[in-house]
Amino acid sequence: MSALARLVRHLWLDAGDARRAVGQDALLRLEARVRESERQHTGEICLCVEASLPLSYLWRHLKGAPIATVVRERAVTQFGKLRVWDTELNNGVLIYLQLAEHRIEIVADRAVARNVSDAEWQRMIAEATPEFRAGRYEEGLGRAIDAVSAVLRTAFPATDTGDDGTGQVNELPNRPVLR
Repeated sequence: MSALARLVRHLWLDAGDARRAVGQDALLRLEARVRESERQHTGEICLCVEASLPLSYLWRHLKGAPIATVVRERAVTQFGKLRVWDTELNNGVLIYLQLAEHRIEIVADRAVARNVSDAEWQRMIAEATPEFRAGRYEEGLGRAIDAVSAVLRTAFPATDTGDDGTGQVNELPNRPVLR
């Protein structure tokens, strides 16, 4: 894709496009899916759907950085801004969808990262990517939630203490963040 076409696409899309792409009903189903997942482990899952990259990130790409690297950097930034790193057990995971690029990134806090190889994260991303490229955002995010949940159930099984009636402390919102 040409640099000009990429720039125009990113300038054109905004948070309203993210809301339309995912849809209110899908947001509710994804929120419920995260909630149900978190009943099965002590980890925290955060979803972030961003319509376009800020110009500062696009500039990095125009200066030669591969778009995959730029999207990854943005996902890491969102991981920090959304405070996914700030869970008590350091077991938060961000599933980040970049709509303009049809790319997904998974960023895990250090306790989770110790339990999962880079190859396994890449496999999860590869399995969800075709759904995003086909515009099936809910299905792709659902697939990513299921894959991350499987890892978290194994590494961080549910406990019998917590404040949400399920035995788990909910440290992050379950509702997907749209930007």
